[in-house]
Amino acid sequence: MAKIGIIGGSGLYSMEDLQNITEVEVDTPYGSPSAPLIKGRLANIDADLFFLPRHGRGHVLSPSEVPYRANIFAMKKLGVDWIISVSAVGSLKEEIHPGHMVVIDQLIDRTKNRPSTFFHDGIIAHMPFGDPICGVLRQFLLEAANESGKIVHDGGTYICMEGPIFSTRAESNLYRSWGASVIGMTNLPEAKLAREAEISYATLAMSTDYDCWHTGHDDVTVDQVIAVMKSNVVIAQQIIRLAIPKIVGYTGDLPFAGALANAIITDRSKIPPHRISELAPIIGKYLP
Repeated sequence: MAKIGIIGGSGLYSMEDLQNITEVEVDTPYGSPSAPLIKGRLANIDADLFFLPRHGRGHVLSPSEVPYRANIFAMKKLGVDWIISVSAVGSLKEEIHPGHMVVIDQLIDRTKNRPSTFFHDGIIAHMPFGDPICGVLRQFLLEAANESGKIVHDGGTYICMEGPIFSTRAESNLYRSWGASVIGMTNLPEAKLAREAEISYATLAMSTDYDCWHTGHDDVTVDQVIAVMKSNVVIAQQIIRLAIPKIVGYTGDLPFAGALANAIITDRSKIPPHRISELAPIIGKYLP
């Protein structure tokens, strides 16, 4: 049975056909996740869905305060193999209008103050990350977005900034000169941690505004962002509902099932036993 994590806003789990809804609390070596996870199932689909509001219920955590390691570790501990990230973003391209969807394929990390690895304190691993988005899951999201009838852009680079304040105009134009498509504040280190946990991760980026580079529009305001976000939640739910059966029907090997096999470089005799125990959900099959 597929286990699928969905990280985004609190409203995502308000699907009308979500059944068997329970609340799940998970302890991790990194503290508690952003909120208790909501577990549910869609009618006639053999999959457990785990919804997690990354900013906490009521949006109480800034992008820098989100407990990313706890969030991804909790998903791994629950047996999640796929994570769909639903993320509000600013557009860095004229053709990506507010309300459009972007199924990104690349990331640039501009964060400063966020732990972004499980491998520290006596155990080190170096993971390949050239393609940070799972191609299989990305294709499922792209197909679902196209089937929804909404305007979706295939591919693009997501700039992840620290936040919570928005960009300066100089920064916004710099990112445009790099060829980036959208800008947000949350998808790193989520993607890095998901890769270390051997979980497939892909992003449905929802454009809420043109970033401040666009002189023909007012500078981004919270009111504008929230207004578009509310309409985008309904669209995201439609796309998720269409994507879930595609994930469930996947019969190949899990895309990152062996990603850690050759990545842990620390001498096994030097790894503290408590770290092996703490990271058992992630490294247990390699270091029993």
